Amino acid sequence: MKISVCGKGGSGKSTVVSLLAYAGQARGLKTLVVDSDESNSGLFRMLGFSEPPAPLMALVGGKESIKEKMSQSSILSTSEITLKQISSPYIKKRNGLCLISIGKIHQALEGCACPMGVLSREFLKKLRLENNEIAIVDMEAGIEHFGRGIDACIDIVLMVVEPSFESIALAEKIKSLASSIRKNLWVIANKIDSENLSRKLKDELLKRGMDTIGMVPNDSRVFEACLEGHALNQGEAYGSAADILNFILSNR
Repeated sequence: MKISVCGKGGSGKSTVVSLLAYAGQARGLKTLVVDSDESNSGLFRMLGFSEPPAPLMALVGGKESIKEKMSQSSILSTSEITLKQISSPYIKKRNGLCLISIGKIHQALEGCACPMGVLSREFLKKLRLENNEIAIVDMEAGIEHFGRGIDACIDIVLMVVEPSFESIALAEKIKSLASSIRKNLWVIANKIDSENLSRKLKDELLKRGMDTIGMVPNDSRVFEACLEGHALNQGEAYGSAADILNFILSNR
C-alpha cells in the first residue's frame, strides 16, 4: 500500500507521517517513508535518523539531468523498483523503518521544483511493495502535487486537517481533486485539544461530505520532540496514529 499524506502548510502532516511510520514499524511492517516535500528539512530527525539519505535526484544526475530527460518516457533506468534495490547512501534503514528523499531546494534562484515532482511520480509509479511493506509519502504542502500527477501513483490520499477554516477549505478542494483521479480521501484531524473542538471540526468536515477516520491530540510530547529533534515514537499522539493505521489497513 502506498499512502500519500497531504495538507496545508503547518497542519502537521510531517508529524503525522512520522507517527504513522512508527506505528507501521511497531506492527512488524517494513515501512518506507518517501520524503517528497522539497522544503521540509527535518523529517529524518522525526524518524530518529542522525542524518538524511542522499537525495534520489543525485542518483539520476541532479536537477539539470532530469530537466534534459523530462521529455523522455522514463527517467529511471529500471522498469520497477523494490526496497531491496535501493542501496546506501540513498536510503536510511533501522529495524524495518526506511527513509528516502526525492530532493530539496538548497539555494535561492534554484528554479522550480518540477524535476522533483517528475522524479517523485516516476519513482512511486515504479515502486513495487511486498505484502508486508507499506510506503507513506510526505507530500509538499498544498495541492500542486495533484497537478504534477504524483497522487495518481498511490493507493490512498490521507488529508491532515487542523482546526482552521483554511485547512478545512483545502480539504474540500483536495477531496475534489482526489475524486477526479478516483482515489479515496480519508481525513485525519490534528492538533485537537478538547472534545468540543473535536466535535466542531468533525461537524464542519461532515457538512462538506468528509468523515474523519481519527483524531490526533495536541500532545505536548510531540512539540518537545520536534523542538529537540527527537523521534516521535511515544505519547498519546503516537497511540492515536496506531489506531488510524489499524483502520487504514483494515479498510483498504
